[in-house]
This record gives sequence, C-alpha cells and structure tokens, in this order.
Amino acid sequence: MSTRTSKGDMRAFTVLGLVAAMVMGSALEAPAHARKAPRVSEYEPTYAAAPMPAQANGSIYQASMGYNALTNGARAAMVGDIVTILLVERTQAVKANSASTDRSGNVGINPPTTGWLSKLIDKDDVTTSGGGKFDGKGAAAQSNQLNGEISVTIARVYPNGTMLVRGEKLVTLNRGDENIAITGLIRAADIGPDNRVPSTRVADARITYSGKGEIARASRQGWFNRFFSILSPF
Repeated sequence: MSTRTSKGDMRAFTVLGLVAAMVMGSALEAPAHARKAPRVSEYEPTYAAAPMPAQANGSIYQASMGYNALTNGARAAMVGDIVTILLVERTQAVKANSASTDRSGNVGINPPTTGWLSKLIDKDDVTTSGGGKFDGKGAAAQSNQLNGEISVTIARVYPNGTMLVRGEKLVTLNRGDENIAITGLIRAADIGPDNRVPSTRVADARITYSGKGEIARASRQGWFNRFFSILSPF
C-alpha cells in the first residue's frame, strides 16, 4: 500500500513540475529583437503596382507607363514615388485670464430709546454688514519645435492633383528607439525639383514623434506616483 502511495506522490510531483516549467517558460520575457512593436497600418509604405506589359502597337507613348512632362523633370507624381518631407514645425501658444469681484453691504436700524421696545432691542445688535471679494488669475504657455527630414511614399493620387503621402522612420539607438511618422496631403505644385516638400505645406498632417527605452522611461513618472496623482485632490 505504501509503495502505491509513493508512486502516486511521485507522479503528482512530476505533473506539478511540468506545469511549473510551462508557466515559467511562458512568463519568460522575449528577447529584445523579438519584441518589436507592430507597424502601424496608417503609415505603411505604398509600393507602385507592376506596370502592364507594353502593347505592340508601335506607339512611343504608353499609358501604362505613366506620363510626366519634360519640364517636370524627375518629380514624384505617381503612386509609390518617394517624396522627402522637411519637418519645420514650430508652434507657440500663450493664454492668460484674470477675474476680480468685490461686493459689500451694510444695514443699520435706529432702535427706539424710550418705551418698552427699548428694553427688548439692544442698540448694539441692530447694525449688520457683509462683504465678499474674489481675485483669480491664470496663465498658460506652450511651445514646440520639430526639425528634420523624413522620406515618404505617395499612397494615392486624387483627380484634383493632390496626393496622399505617408511614411515612418524608426531609428534604434543604444539607449532606445526613436520613431517619426507622418501622413497628409500635398500638392504637385509644392514639390520642389529635388522632390522636397516643407511640412508647412502638408494639409491635414498627422505628425507623430515618440520614443521608448531608458531615456523615455527616465523622463516618465513612475506608475506608483501616477496612481496617487490620480487619487490626490490637490
């Protein structure tokens, strides 16, 4: 009987050991190269479609190869072409307000000095006054600046000539990753001879600059302090 019990205990310990090993294996952190964040579909690059084979009709101009005037040079104009966006963003906002209120009041009654009422009313208790005052001021200032370059691809060409561009740049440094992404609309007239467009000419622009790593973590408040900051009424 004891032999059967010992064998059963060994089997139970073996099963528990396998379960613990599986749990620990699943809890192990994946290596750094395997924990890359998935690409955001909004900034996915667009590739030009494969051109259709030219028809043997003897024509010099083929519609499937696109059209670009001789005066335009090699400017980007078709889906999949590359455009360089010059980031020259700078914003500054200042806001201030103030409020002041003042209110006062005074009520006085002359009590009678003779008669039975003079005994009921004390002359020192019939004079009342009140007042209130409030002063409030507030000010806020914010400024942002972003300079750099990022090359994007043309994702769509609209009938009116505007083009949807989008792209992102991921730079991995020793202490973290830096990610720049942009999407928006540009005009063909704003594209320079070197296929550059300033970001101030990008309509409906969405520019994202973010980072992660040791420096980003050091500049962020810890979760414990953030928890009590939410609960604190001050």
